[in-house]
Amino acid sequence: MGSESAGLARLSMSLPADLFRQLDMMVEERGLPSRSQLIAELIRHALAEHEAFTRPDEMLAGTITIVYRGDRGRVRHQLAQTQADYLKEVISSQHVFLEDDQSLEVLLVQGPASLLKELCDALRRVRGVHQLQLVTTTALLPPLYEQESSKQTKGVMA
Repeated sequence: MGSESAGLARLSMSLPADLFRQLDMMVEERGLPSRSQLIAELIRHALAEHEAFTRPDEMLAGTITIVYRGDRGRVRHQLAQTQADYLKEVISSQHVFLEDDQSLEVLLVQGPASLLKELCDALRRVRGVHQLQLVTTTALLPPLYEQESSKQTKGVMA
C-alpha cells in the first residue's frame, strides 16, 4: 500500500535484520544514493524475468551471456549455427577468450519471450556450454529499419 505523489509511490516493508544489513552493504558497495534505488532496480529485474516466463508473446530485449569450454572451433561453430537459426532475434554478438581455455560470448537479443527462451534452450544444448543466462527488459530497441508505408522519392512525398 502506497501513497502516490509526483509519480512516486511510497512502500513500507519489514525485513529480517540480517537481510536488512546485507541490503545496506549492497547499497554502500554499489555507491548508490539510497536503498530505494537498489530496490527499484531489483524489482525491475524481477518484473522483466516474470514477463519472460508468464507472457510468451511479450516482446523483450536483453542479453544472453554464455561461458563455454572445449574445442573452441566446434563449439563456436555450433553456437553460430544456432544463432543463425534465430537471425531476427540476435541483434549482435561479442566474443572474448578467457583463461583456462574458456570463452565468453554475449548476445544482444530482442523478440517474443517464447522465442528468446527457445533460443536459450537451443544454445544450452551445445556441448561445451557451461553457463548461460538470459537477462531481459521490457524496454525495446527502436526499429533498426522500417519499410516505407507509402512510396516516397528522395525529398518528395508521393
